[in-house]
Amino acid sequence: MKFLKAFLSIAITLIFIWALNTKFGDIPPLGKFLSPAVGFWQNAESKHSNAAENLLLDGLQAKVTIQYDEHRIPHIFAENDHDLYYSQGYITARDRLWQMDIQTRSASGRLAEIAGRKALDIDRYHRRMGMVYGAENTVRGMMKDPLIKMVAEAYTDGVNNYIHHLSKRDYPIEFKLLDYAPEDWKPINCAFLLKLMSETLAGGSDQFAMTNNLKHFGAKDVNDLFPDYPFHEDPIIPVGTKWDFKPLPTPKPSAGFIAQMTDSIKPKERVPGIGSNNWAISGSKSATGYPILANDPHLNLTFPSIWYQIQMSSPTVNVYGVSLPGAPCVVIGFNQKISWGVTNVDADVLDWYQVRFKDNTRNEYWYSNKWNKVNKRIEVIKIRGQKPLYDTVLYTHHGPVVYDSNSQRPKDQENIPTGNALRWVAHDESDEFMTFYLLNRGKDYADYRKALTYFTAPAQNFIFADSDNDIALTPNGKIPLKFKDQGKFIMDGSDPANDWHGWIPYDQIPTVKNPPRGFVSSANQSPTDQTYPYYINWQFGSYDRAKRINDLLTVMQKATVDSLRIMQTDDYSMRAQDVLPTLIKDLDSSKLSKNQLEVLQIAKKWDKHFAANSIGASIFNTWWQKFYEMTWGDEFENKNMLLNYPSIDRTEQLLIKEPNSKWFDDIRTPVRETGADIVLRSFIATTDELHHKYGNPGKKWQWGQVRKVYINHLANIPGFGSGNFESGGNSSLINALRGGNGPSWRMVVQMGPQVKGYGVFPGGESGNPGSFYYADMFKTWKDGQLNELLFLKSANENSDRIKTILILNKAK
Repeated sequence: MKFLKAFLSIAITLIFIWALNTKFGDIPPLGKFLSPAVGFWQNAESKHSNAAENLLLDGLQAKVTIQYDEHRIPHIFAENDHDLYYSQGYITARDRLWQMDIQTRSASGRLAEIAGRKALDIDRYHRRMGMVYGAENTVRGMMKDPLIKMVAEAYTDGVNNYIHHLSKRDYPIEFKLLDYAPEDWKPINCAFLLKLMSETLAGGSDQFAMTNNLKHFGAKDVNDLFPDYPFHEDPIIPVGTKWDFKPLPTPKPSAGFIAQMTDSIKPKERVPGIGSNNWAISGSKSATGYPILANDPHLNLTFPSIWYQIQMSSPTVNVYGVSLPGAPCVVIGFNQKISWGVTNVDADVLDWYQVRFKDNTRNEYWYSNKWNKVNKRIEVIKIRGQKPLYDTVLYTHHGPVVYDSNSQRPKDQENIPTGNALRWVAHDESDEFMTFYLLNRGKDYADYRKALTYFTAPAQNFIFADSDNDIALTPNGKIPLKFKDQGKFIMDGSDPANDWHGWIPYDQIPTVKNPPRGFVSSANQSPTDQTYPYYINWQFGSYDRAKRINDLLTVMQKATVDSLRIMQTDDYSMRAQDVLPTLIKDLDSSKLSKNQLEVLQIAKKWDKHFAANSIGASIFNTWWQKFYEMTWGDEFENKNMLLNYPSIDRTEQLLIKEPNSKWFDDIRTPVRETGADIVLRSFIATTDELHHKYGNPGKKWQWGQVRKVYINHLANIPGFGSGNFESGGNSSLINALRGGNGPSWRMVVQMGPQVKGYGVFPGGESGNPGSFYYADMFKTWKDGQLNELLFLKSANENSDRIKTILILNKAK
């Protein structure tokens, strides 16, 4: 009996030990995770763990000094460029290794290796849309340039030195939670980050839905509801700008396109709201007599931040700004002479082409009146705990056929047409890092213009200011030469007339320098007025933010850094200014109850600011959303066909100019509705919803409580994000904060003899949730404040803001 008890005891112990070291579903091996030696306990990091360090690293050529300020922002001083980028890779990996790993795994379609089959759909999508193919082409372009080859390889070597000396106990906590180990970095990983940014900013498409619109409604209605230029607009390049060049001949539309647009037949979705702001004022408008530049790119907000603050100095450069963790150089920033920033252009650089295969073998496709060979690429997708998936992707001369059939396509990617080839500029060979390498070292406007010639994708509005009192803005990138509306709908892939016909010459891309109005600005609106001779796209961001920015800058005089900082958090609604008077005028108040009249009075008195404590903002936002949905839902909500809804701009135009339009009629009812009927219905629905959710008007109706804002962890791990917090702003305002998207980096730079920069992002430098520096700048960002950026002239400059020093020396 004693023997049996002993045996059972040993067996239970062994089972317990096995269980502690085995991964069950999403739960990591608890033995390893809870281990005092290598588990999560080792990730705790004090605010005061700032001891100076001296390290010997293989691969360095000389001594590197890295000074850390009070926010643990590194200031690197290297004796040569190789060591500068080596050190950038090394210290970025120290702070953000897991973020670097997971983002490149996502872009390269390798999440299933660590997350199992649940990540297979997104992996297949990224492989099949050609993310790896595009990164391979980009790294080929990078490696052709000896300078960028050195930069990428030095950065990579720095990352790998850190990885090779990293013990399990010091793995970032996410590696422990997901139970996997970091792997060697490669130069192509830097390219993957560019592809990820291209996917975010230029990887969406409405062409499938727009083609369905054309089949469902016909060309006349589509041309009416989806015009090529908006009702409201305040373009980036000022109206009336003369184009000082002889344009190339515009390609002629294909016969199929003309037939499609004149016929009366009844035959990843682009995400609205992805945008940014930037502007620069000339010295004539500033208190110092020198330009001031401001930039706040709007992206998904995550912990850790998408950006990493850094100063980088060597004999050839001294630059401060933000980098992409996993990629060399500073992307947005300033040096002693110039400053620059970016917003998204939204150029049409992604098109779909119908493919006609010869037979079921799909070995040939019809193009230019002959059968052409299909290239087949085998993507091997490893899946944790299962056999690898071998996925064959078909490539035509346009690009990959992302999904061959509906059965291949996941339900959440219905915007992607099946059996169509994808032509995407992000597949092309490119060398974007040369742009940033040159901007980091730029001294004047000529250097800025030269740097932009290397930039391919995603097309960006590059804003510029320098200490010579120049300001400029260029919607820049590799933009296809197209006929008007080419790519608005899916095209016939067999007709060469539908191909891209080259590129808009760089010297004919729209640009503005030192305009008479004394400022330049962009907020994702149309780049030009309708006189520009080339087609860039038929839709851009709504004009609301741009109009508000331009109105404020027009009257601004003797501006300071603080003037522009306050502007970055401006929450006044141009949309409310445009449409609220008409909504109130058209509302038949005689049909409202006492409670509804009370709500109407609040709306009438509202100052049109989306402040966190505003009740009027909640009322207007709900009212406008319901008005929009009730106007279009009866026609465009179709369970059997993906349709593209008309724009906010077109909806405003109908409300203000066409109150009796047929589009206000709800086809589900026997009566014919007008705009006034929809105004009344939507207002009653607004009051009903707000009363039901929040009771009588009061604190619970305030915008900060009604609208949820949050910053999640990059992997959505509970407890590692910010949780919900109250804030003003909205997507159509300068302070474009909504949900988990908004200003990912706010920066203001005062040019002059002594350049001064100010900036902040939501979060901190560290990617470790156990570190004080994981979110130490969040409150500053949330409160709309900026930190003065410590821009040291040399490693010998004294500053009481420097808290610790890391010395890197060459290993003997």
